Amino acid sequence: MRRPLGGNDRGQVAVEFMGLLPLILVVLALLWQLVLVGYAYSLAAHSADRGARAGTATDGGGAGACRAAAEDELPSSWRGGATISCVPEADVWKATVDIEVPVLFPGAAAFPWSAEGSAGAAKEDVR
Repeated sequence: MRRPLGGNDRGQVAVEFMGLLPLILVVLALLWQLVLVGYAYSLAAHSADRGARAGTATDGGGAGACRAAAEDELPSSWRGGATISCVPEADVWKATVDIEVPVLFPGAAAFPWSAEGSAGAAKEDVR
């Protein structure tokens, strides 16, 4: 009996998949990193907004309340490299939050740049 031309191709799909697996994993890691970068900027902006609002509160607002509220909005693994600034300018409380952009997951290494979010809120005037 003659063997069919082309030989035996059993397992060919598995071999091709194993060859592409590293490329698939690299693409997934890059996509995850892009999600983390976007999330870092979103966290910084949201935290700054909450801080600025807390700074304007008539019942105990100010720089301390602004910093505390901005820090409370950050998850614990993102607080380590966060820099929070709260200053009054004219009739506006301005909060700026800088957080480190992590590499693959928070708490490990960070990129050399930071994500900055800033917000302002008008001071409340109670009469």
